[in-house]
Amino acid sequence: MEKIVLAMTGASGQVYGIRLLEELKKLGSEVHLIVSKPAILTLKTETDVDLDYIKSLADHFYTPKDIGARLASGSFRHNGMVIAPCTINTASSIAYGIADNLIARAADVTLKEKRKLILLVRETPLHEGHLSTLLRLSRLGAIIMPPVPAFYIRPRTIDDIVAHTVSRVLDLLGFEVEFSRWDGLDSIQI
Repeated sequence: MEKIVLAMTGASGQVYGIRLLEELKKLGSEVHLIVSKPAILTLKTETDVDLDYIKSLADHFYTPKDIGARLASGSFRHNGMVIAPCTINTASSIAYGIADNLIARAADVTLKEKRKLILLVRETPLHEGHLSTLLRLSRLGAIIMPPVPAFYIRPRTIDDIVAHTVSRVLDLLGFEVEFSRWDGLDSIQI
């Protein structure tokens, strides 16, 4: 059984965290979920989903204040961590080792243990400080994956876009998932 750590921060795009939870549940993963207070506020604004539903999808639930949780230690073995959505504030904390809450600490431990850390950073436009933070994270081993739609899949709904991004995250985590992959272009005479 795959153990996945999933954190949801207060950025727009709560649907990505929800959908990841739903898909991980279908895949039979053991999910350790951390939800920030701002995420709960954004969840209420963007969706009809409540915290109880989110908790029901996870095997273990934590708040960022649970700094003594097992996720805060490198001895807790897991198969990867995803922060979806990820605020630039959270990304910055991780990049500069400010592990003052469980989300940042679990991410810091994930990096130091050389496990996969995938950040669905939700911020636009990005200024130079944001870009240098994301570059620093990439150099530390994080996978920076803003949820940018792939229009080659010819999405018809927002759900199509979300499903494709979530499938790509699952693929990066090593799950066998079927989704529309880029298949190349036929020769085009220009």
